[in-house]
Amino acid sequence: MLFLVKLFPEITIKSRPVRRRLVRLLRKNIKAVLRDFAERIHISGEWDLIEIELDSAADGPLVLEKLQQIPGIASILEVTRHRLPDFAGILQIAKEHYGESLQGKTFAVRCKRTGRHAFRSVDVEAFVGAGLKEQTGNAGVDLQAPQVLVALEIRHEELHVVLARHPGLGGFPLGGQGAVLSLLSGGFDSAVSSYLATRRGLQTHFCFFNLGGEAHRLAVRELALYLWMKYHVSHRVKFVTVPFEGVVREILEVVDNSQMGVVLKRMMLRAAGRIAADLGAEALVTGESVAQVSSQTLTNLAVIDAVTDNLVIRPLAMADKQQIIDLARSIGAEQFSRDIPEYCAVISDKPTTKARKERIEREEARFDFTLLDQAVDKACIELVNEIAFDPGDRAGEIEVLAKPQPGDVVIDIRHPLEQEARPLTRATTFEANSLQIPFYRLREDFPQLGQASRYLLYCERGMMSRLHAAHLRDAGFGKVAVLDPD
Repeated sequence: MLFLVKLFPEITIKSRPVRRRLVRLLRKNIKAVLRDFAERIHISGEWDLIEIELDSAADGPLVLEKLQQIPGIASILEVTRHRLPDFAGILQIAKEHYGESLQGKTFAVRCKRTGRHAFRSVDVEAFVGAGLKEQTGNAGVDLQAPQVLVALEIRHEELHVVLARHPGLGGFPLGGQGAVLSLLSGGFDSAVSSYLATRRGLQTHFCFFNLGGEAHRLAVRELALYLWMKYHVSHRVKFVTVPFEGVVREILEVVDNSQMGVVLKRMMLRAAGRIAADLGAEALVTGESVAQVSSQTLTNLAVIDAVTDNLVIRPLAMADKQQIIDLARSIGAEQFSRDIPEYCAVISDKPTTKARKERIEREEARFDFTLLDQAVDKACIELVNEIAFDPGDRAGEIEVLAKPQPGDVVIDIRHPLEQEARPLTRATTFEANSLQIPFYRLREDFPQLGQASRYLLYCERGMMSRLHAAHLRDAGFGKVAVLDPD
């Protein structure tokens, strides 16, 4: 089985050295993401595309899913490869692959060609199109909106017949554009802005300001783990928790009610800037959208940004709320953000929409900045991939089994789309009873289950299942373990 990975178009217009560097970086990232298949795949290509050849077609669906989550890929073509024959041979190969699908349909032939040949692409299209129309009888030609597209690619002395074209993530390869620190609150906005930074090729670390809620902290860590596992797994990412309870209390006590929101944002940027410097991050990323809330007017954003020398990137500055929610849904973050608890201690009765820098600075003059220093000094920095194994959340105490025991019940906590694409098999469950409860419903549905059985949580990488098993154990459910057949 062969996949052709097409580059994001903006990569192809770069200078020759930059393009070559980005393609090599993309190939390296693909190898990192597909390391579990290392002995069964072959990856090559350095200039205009990357070829991924699989020893087993059974690996195809999962490899394709992972490729679609790697920044820098415009599309993935599923193809068959042949030694380049003459025109009659090309027609015969096209008929073998497309003949049945053309019956009673309109079609068009498209041929892309790379290399030196004695013919043009349009010559191939005309010959193959005429031959298919004659041999299929009731098929019609429609060059504008065909029902079936016969896609061929000739690369030097090889012919590729395109069986399917799958969309990629787009953007630039991770690691090629530097690092940023994304302020992650867990809501739709910060989740989507973090994703967009990742898609653009920025190594995206996460910074969470804990305003006083443990449930909020755990939920945001889970979201960070998900975003890393799905879109960022080729690179190590850090998750920073900043204890901001003392800062919030001080703001509530000394800052005028109408100015609190702007002051809080300025304190966050101050702290984030210092943390970014320690991590080597070159910019800050936030999920603010112009005029969405009172603190996000142009005037207020300018006053907020004035407190830091860091570049502040706002990917969602011009996005509507519904657009943001729709994108959160498409990347799988909606279920996290929708259920994440909010901590709303710093909400003004009549918040200013036209903050003045002089007024804000007078309010901040009463603030005890040692509290901000203490918050930054106490910041907890951890690798995202180690969140699920953090002994502080008792994940280290969770039992991990390679196969169920008699009476055990396996709970598949993967997203419904993953469950549908790759259902549990007997090889995974060993014929044990199984349930499907997605991770985002687990806390609500699990208490309704009988407690006579032991429940084994299952996900493909084992990280999300460990994290949720620890949460359930902390909630008082003792008969919870993790199923990891590998």
